[in-house]
Amino acid sequence: MTRTIVHISDLHFGAVHLDTVEPLVAAIRAVEPDLVAVSGDLTQRAKLSQFQEARLFLDCLPGQLIVVPGNHDVPAIGNPWQRFFSSWGRFRSQIHPETEQTYSDPGLAVIGINTARALAFKGGRINRHQMEKVRAFFHAAAPSQVKVLVVHHPLDIPHVWPGVSAGRARTAFDHWKDCGVDLILAGHEHRAFAGGVQHLRIGSHDAIVVQAGTATSSRVRGEANSFNVIRTTAAALVVERMSWDAGRNRFRETHVDRFPRQF
Repeated sequence: MTRTIVHISDLHFGAVHLDTVEPLVAAIRAVEPDLVAVSGDLTQRAKLSQFQEARLFLDCLPGQLIVVPGNHDVPAIGNPWQRFFSSWGRFRSQIHPETEQTYSDPGLAVIGINTARALAFKGGRINRHQMEKVRAFFHAAAPSQVKVLVVHHPLDIPHVWPGVSAGRARTAFDHWKDCGVDLILAGHEHRAFAGGVQHLRIGSHDAIVVQAGTATSSRVRGEANSFNVIRTTAAALVVERMSWDAGRNRFRETHVDRFPRQF
């Protein structure tokens, strides 16, 4: 059963490359995805107006949505009451009542986990409760469903990249050894990548890490704005990178990775 996921991340409304927004919506509509997964940092400074802009953008997208927040979606440290006592109030009111959502259909089992923390400025973390939540959700999935985890902070990154993975990620992998994760979708780094990283295995199962670049932010890090189109079947996973072509004012396919699905 073929399913198509569009994976976008790091929109950063409040600091967007405005020319990319409408072409991004058009490109996603052309794909006709079953699901759009948004892996965090919808805003630049977690302002209400920025969340409202993000909401208007999300309302233009086709298919089902699953959205997790990122570290930029926590109110700034200059507003300690909101940051520490209403960390996700604006996200909940404008984006979704839950910061951790799930989606299921006959071909997909998808769960989003919030790795952002009010006590951390940039880094992320996954806790024991979240580990068990993921494990239970995937254990309940059917063998025909491709199991997808959506987070903001990478749980593993290529060794050539700067930065570190989310806290307790290795513990999480040990916890998930028997539940067979297929895909881990993340953002945060503003760089695109797809592959098995640093011998990432969950038990005998090869999980594929897919990093999305920033879809619309003006804060690129040596790469064009981009997003991913992921096509899944019972036997294979195909990740297509769609990158911004400023000369043609559109997103176009620039790279394709193909992976056999491990049972």
